[in-house]
Amino acid sequence: MMQSLALVFWLLLSVHADVIERFEDVPECMKYFYKEKVPEWGSSTSTAARLCQRFANRWCTTFCRKKPNIFLKRYFSLSFSVLFQLVNMTWQAEMKDGYWLGKDNPGIYLGERQALNEDFTHSGFDRGHLNPNGHHPVPGRNATFTLTNVIPQNPKLNQNAWRIYESQLTDLFRQRCSKAFVLVGAIPSADNWIIKNNVRRVNIPDYLWNAYCCVDNNGRPIKSGAATARNTEDNWVEQMSLDELGEFLQQVSNQPVGELFHSGCMA
Repeated sequence: MMQSLALVFWLLLSVHADVIERFEDVPECMKYFYKEKVPEWGSSTSTAARLCQRFANRWCTTFCRKKPNIFLKRYFSLSFSVLFQLVNMTWQAEMKDGYWLGKDNPGIYLGERQALNEDFTHSGFDRGHLNPNGHHPVPGRNATFTLTNVIPQNPKLNQNAWRIYESQLTDLFRQRCSKAFVLVGAIPSADNWIIKNNVRRVNIPDYLWNAYCCVDNNGRPIKSGAATARNTEDNWVEQMSLDELGEFLQQVSNQPVGELFHSGCMA
């Protein structure tokens, strides 16, 4: 199985995204990982594309590059941005609405390595954020409206239990944390897809997951936690410890997980 990771950090303020070989090669991106430690699980996958996405400041993502195994909330009819460099590595790092990117590059198919807005049309699934827009103030939240930051999410889960859980985390981070480091991701399904024109376009994940590490003004851990949810109408979020999440991820991926946060987010 392949994994999708996205790191969320409070300081998100045009949207850019650099496709890079290793997060460790980009010091500016590394600071968004707790203690500058990149989780081994998922990030070492050879078929993964590593993105340092930013809107003035940065946040980091890892996701599967295999085509058409593409990981991608229903926020009105807003069009989500497409990443230039996943179409052509020589293009600039700007992100742009897929419609205008297509207009500027006629005859070039934009969806070879990423989902497109039209993949979600009439699919029955929301464009569910991994990095929640509600975790960021305006205008920084604009950076979360990218097709590399969404997955096909069951509408009932997206608009109810998972939304409530994300809101609870927002309150926790504001009230208790000087900084919050968050990892989010999805567990792809074996054979469940959004299909367009008889082509398997976007994998519909079986699970969503989330892990966080809160620190005080001195950078000392004060609270951590995690959660998973089946991507179905069950509409249920299971909250757990980081260790329990590690066991879950190892079970569903059949590979060692290791530390998600340095020293398990413990002092």
